[in-house]
Amino acid sequence: MATQLDLQEQEQLDALKAFWKKQGNLITWVLLLALVGFSAWNGWQYWQRDQAQNAGAMFEELDRAALVGDADKVGRVFADLKQRYPKTAFAEQAGLTAAKVQFAKSQADAAKASLAWVAENAVEDEFKTIARLRLAGLQLDGKQYDEALKTLDAAQGVEFEALVQDRRGDIYLAQGKAAEARAAYQRAWVALGEKSDYRRLVDAKLTALGASPEAPAAAASAGTGSAATAASGAQP
Repeated sequence: MATQLDLQEQEQLDALKAFWKKQGNLITWVLLLALVGFSAWNGWQYWQRDQAQNAGAMFEELDRAALVGDADKVGRVFADLKQRYPKTAFAEQAGLTAAKVQFAKSQADAAKASLAWVAENAVEDEFKTIARLRLAGLQLDGKQYDEALKTLDAAQGVEFEALVQDRRGDIYLAQGKAAEARAAYQRAWVALGEKSDYRRLVDAKLTALGASPEAPAAAASAGTGSAATAASGAQP
């Protein structure tokens, strides 16, 4: 009996040796790759946390300078932050904050540069659009009308459509293009929706241009009715 068990164990051992000889290298490589991948993932997570913590500390420093209106320090911290941690959310937030302080301190060119950086480098599209809207506003103030319109052309996002069109109307109005301004304001008025308080401001702009804000909706409704009537009449 013992001899039979010994033979079975020997057969199992021989089979294991043969299997390992055939598949051992592959198994070893798979295990090594799994360990390397796990180590790399942990390293990436640690690096991300370290980046976020350092960027957060710098943003706090910038925010403190912003509270006291120190535009020069805000600019220096932002320059350092965007150089060292450009892909963090803190960098894009810092750019918007820096531009606000710089503009308040009559540093219009610095504010434009800060907003332009956010518009091109922000991780989130929302921040890019906000930066472009504000940059277009500064360009409008500086009578850089063509540049402002180009800036707005790149502003994406359905949720910002009304603000983009309103700003576009302001630019056209400053250029003396009343018809284009009315069309832009009407698009903004429609996009804002009935419950928006901001719609009153656009309403006032349209009224000042001698245009009824109800006209686009009424025209669209009339057009829909006419189309429906035509479609009905075309049926046999």
